[in-house]
Amino acid sequence: MAKTDRLVALVQLLRRHRRPVTAEFMAHELEVSLRTVYRDIATLMNNRVPVRGEAGIGYVLEAGYDLPPMMFTVDEVEAMLVGLRWLRGRADPALGKAAEDALAKIGTVLPAAMKPILFESTLFAPAIGNKSVADSVDIAPVRLAIRKGLKAEVRYTDEVGKETRRVIWPIGLGYFDTVRVIIAWCEFRGAFRHFRTDRIAELRIAERYPTRRADLIRQWEKERKLRPMQRKT
Repeated sequence: MAKTDRLVALVQLLRRHRRPVTAEFMAHELEVSLRTVYRDIATLMNNRVPVRGEAGIGYVLEAGYDLPPMMFTVDEVEAMLVGLRWLRGRADPALGKAAEDALAKIGTVLPAAMKPILFESTLFAPAIGNKSVADSVDIAPVRLAIRKGLKAEVRYTDEVGKETRRVIWPIGLGYFDTVRVIIAWCEFRGAFRHFRTDRIAELRIAERYPTRRADLIRQWEKERKLRPMQRKT
């Protein structure tokens, strides 16, 4: 690995960890010697990259530091391409368009030598099996509700055709091959439930819910570990 690529990889490794990372761990991850790691850390520090720490304890990258977009590796560009192509074919129209815009923006900042990786790629993410099910309502407001911690009032039809009106606290949106599922706390059930967006006949965004979204997500994740995610309502 060239030194420049190795330095970028080292910064990326540090960005993935909030706690100090030992030189031994970095040497193992990058498949280089300890001496090389210490030399590279010194190089980063000399170039004013905010790496703090010392040998025997570990190193951290201070918050706020970022790499310029043109420092993406080939694998990172391909990962973004596949991910955005996958999302473009499965998201609501607004998010699908955002995926296209993101690809275009990434393309403008890539060096000329890397542009073919994005625009002439042979990596695809086609839908397998049944075609994606269309949503009954625009779910772009759901993403807004998730970001702002807002309740949603919905008219929902379950898998056996029973219709109910619910007030839910959306905390996440799951994208499957053919359907999208809202992860939410349901006031009607007093528990977490998963709502297919194609079964929502009406949707209205309401006031803020009284709990922090981060706390709800932690609670949902804790329950999810006890039992697999189900689309029950």
